[in-house]
Amino acid sequence: MMTSTDATLKLSLAEFLELPETKPASEYIDGRIYQKPMPQIKHSILQFELSSAINKVGKPQKIVYAFPELRCTFGGRSLVPDIAVFLWHRIPLDERGEPQNRIEIYPDWAIEILSPDQTDSRVTEKILFYLNNGTSLGWMIDPQDRMIISYQPQQQPEVKQGDDRLPVLSVLADLQLSANELFEWLKF
Repeated sequence: MMTSTDATLKLSLAEFLELPETKPASEYIDGRIYQKPMPQIKHSILQFELSSAINKVGKPQKIVYAFPELRCTFGGRSLVPDIAVFLWHRIPLDERGEPQNRIEIYPDWAIEILSPDQTDSRVTEKILFYLNNGTSLGWMIDPQDRMIISYQPQQQPEVKQGDDRLPVLSVLADLQLSANELFEWLKF
């Protein structure tokens, strides 16, 4: 479960960003600091495999790049989606043409993977925040119930299970993945 470090302490976003990073990552939401739960093995497998699958399709043609656990600061919050996917041309670069360390824009696609002690209401609220601030697609992956809830702006969320094809960014039409295929990554 994501817990606030102190229910009465309120910091500014600038003050939060000056704090040392924590493991697992902490997020800044409405003046409070919340630490994400420690990822467990199913979470880690899905995060690694899905990032790899997205990058296998998106990286060679410089379409998108998926970043696991990337801090994104925008809209007055500082969040760390389990996977943040950016359109290639939106990745902020420094003077050497390398990605900037601090990302101060929204991801194009935000993916959150539920941990056993995490509430889906908190994760849903984060995904809605992403969408309200420019993100085009959000997923909440629930490994326990073997479902993915897909969120898109101005649309009702969609539950995807079994052989349902998962929605992806339109530029990733070559990434064809069903809910079953995603959860097959958990089998050893």
